[in-house]
Amino acid sequence: MDSSGDEAAGAAPETKKKPPAAAAKGKAAGKGKAAGAKASASAKESSLLKQKSPAEFFAENKNIAGFDNPGKSLYTTMRELVENALDSAESISELPDIEITIEEITKSKFNTMIGLVDRERVDEALYDDFESEKAREKRLAKEARFQETQAKNAALGKKVKEAPSARGKGRGEAAFFKVTCKDNGRGMPHDDIPNMLGRVLSGTKYGLRQTRGKFGLGAKMALIWSKMSTGLPIEINSSMKGQNYVSFCRLDIDIHKNVPHVHLHEKRENKTHWHGAEIQVIIEGNWTTHRSKILHYMRQMAVITPYAQFLFRFLSDAADKNLTIKFARRTDVMPPVPLQTKHHPSAVDLLLIKRLIVETTKQNLLQFLQHEFVNISKSHAERLIGEMGPDFSPKMTVKSLTPQQLVRIHQLFRQAKFDDPSGNCLSPAGEYNLRLGIIKELHPDMVATHASSPQVFEGHPFIVEAGISIGGKDVKQGLNIFRFANRIPLLFEQGADVITRTALKRINWSSYKINQQQDKIGVFVSIVSTKIPFKGTGKEYIGDDITEISSAVKSALKQCCLQLKSKIVKKLQARERQDRKKNLNRYIPDVARAIMETLVEIADESPPKRPRYDKEDEELLEKINSEEVTEMTFKDCLTQHVEQVDYEMALDYAMQSGVSEEPREAIYLNSLEGSYKFVDFQSPVFVFRFIP
Repeated sequence: MDSSGDEAAGAAPETKKKPPAAAAKGKAAGKGKAAGAKASASAKESSLLKQKSPAEFFAENKNIAGFDNPGKSLYTTMRELVENALDSAESISELPDIEITIEEITKSKFNTMIGLVDRERVDEALYDDFESEKAREKRLAKEARFQETQAKNAALGKKVKEAPSARGKGRGEAAFFKVTCKDNGRGMPHDDIPNMLGRVLSGTKYGLRQTRGKFGLGAKMALIWSKMSTGLPIEINSSMKGQNYVSFCRLDIDIHKNVPHVHLHEKRENKTHWHGAEIQVIIEGNWTTHRSKILHYMRQMAVITPYAQFLFRFLSDAADKNLTIKFARRTDVMPPVPLQTKHHPSAVDLLLIKRLIVETTKQNLLQFLQHEFVNISKSHAERLIGEMGPDFSPKMTVKSLTPQQLVRIHQLFRQAKFDDPSGNCLSPAGEYNLRLGIIKELHPDMVATHASSPQVFEGHPFIVEAGISIGGKDVKQGLNIFRFANRIPLLFEQGADVITRTALKRINWSSYKINQQQDKIGVFVSIVSTKIPFKGTGKEYIGDDITEISSAVKSALKQCCLQLKSKIVKKLQARERQDRKKNLNRYIPDVARAIMETLVEIADESPPKRPRYDKEDEELLEKINSEEVTEMTFKDCLTQHVEQVDYEMALDYAMQSGVSEEPREAIYLNSLEGSYKFVDFQSPVFVFRFIP
């Protein structure tokens, strides 16, 4: 004990131990300082101002541009390229000739393209698509039961379903596709190609004009998706009309700076004198899930643009999956090119007024109001300026307007009365093209179309074109609704769309002799405007909350229904006449036999017992005896009588329904031999050839 006490006494001067409570307090103070330092650093970091480029924003929120998943991304990429191609050809009034190719690229081929060596799996259980022995036995038993059920259904003559896929792809088993779109449009200037395709929110479609695109995304979003899913750049070939070279550009995009990263940009010889653009992009996608959507889109695009020719190809290493569809051109009549227009006073806001003042070339307020807005004449502008108050004058410099004065102008614009804008700047498909497209793709039994006069919502003109078809090829029973906005097919979010809701809830089909459940009804509605009120940037559907648009859609569909009702009634009456004629013809043999037997009995009677008849009757009986008149004679007479009655009833109906001409017969002209000079008189409907 003594020795231990000495050690303790000797150690005391060197290190003085703290009490346990003091030690704990010190440790807590140290932790508090550390936590405070972390909180301070976190607060400092959160207070730093950060910025995102538009490309970075859309890369992080790709779903708002229609790139929700690989399948939807493949569809949206194809759609954006096709719409850009159509816009390019239409802008120079060239009949569009567009080729779309989607080529499936296997994982091994993709790895070869990027220089990655394939590696075999070592630990199978590590992967998402690993199937345990128990799961495999369960799957095989389920497949065996399915095959047994299908065999029984086949034996009973019931419908046989397709076998479900044995095993789905794992999350890592991505499919890659090379999407190529080639057109015969305007092409792109050589120096502008990088910025046109490698900088988000840059483009040529800004301004107040009816366009298919609005946001400056399009192919840029496909490039962003390509960079995110494959890391590969896009390739562009382009040549403008009259150029003797083709611009080739390979580029991707710097997401954080929103600037193009050019790998190669050069001029190549244009041996074929081709003009247009060809864009090729390699992305991750899913053909299986969105195959039907892609083909439906192409078919509907062929309906609304029958003046365009589309060649669609899907290529795969599996030969049975290859697909080629040609949507042939039906007409060379193109809608007019949409014109850029000026803003309507009732549709502007303060920011727009300020921007117009910055951009205007007009000096004074009077000229500014006249030339920067539609439907403001000189006298109307003078009246507006007089209404603004003593602080305003026609000759005041427009650049000198104060913020308060701008607010006054804006308030007056919202309260004053202006004439509605005209629809001269719009480019609808046209009833002729819509009818041709429906007939070309659906082959219906009957079709009716209607185009409304220009109408207005929120200061923007719009036109509604509608078509309704009955019957046709590949058309299901019930309502088949086809929606278009600025001549773009809309395939998603159909339930909330104004066109769908109008067709389902606001049209009483039975009152127009149309059976909503059993008839094959095609409903086509196309809306064109300088501003389509889409819900979201994905351009998927038009909301049902704008009264002007919903009323115009309902009115256009009703006009089509009225036309169809007239045709259906005529068809029903014609069918009734056919049935009546058929029934009468059925009884002709029996009636002819009964008449003949009666007359034979009368003719065989002895003269004393037979009453005296008229001279005509006597002659008839003599002809009966001499067999000059037979049963066949009566059959022929009755048949002619039925035909005459049917003809007179048809003529009477035609006169009552406003058709003054008699039923016509076909006339055939024999072709002339030899060579002749001729003159063709062409029309959208026919060609008349005059041979002197």
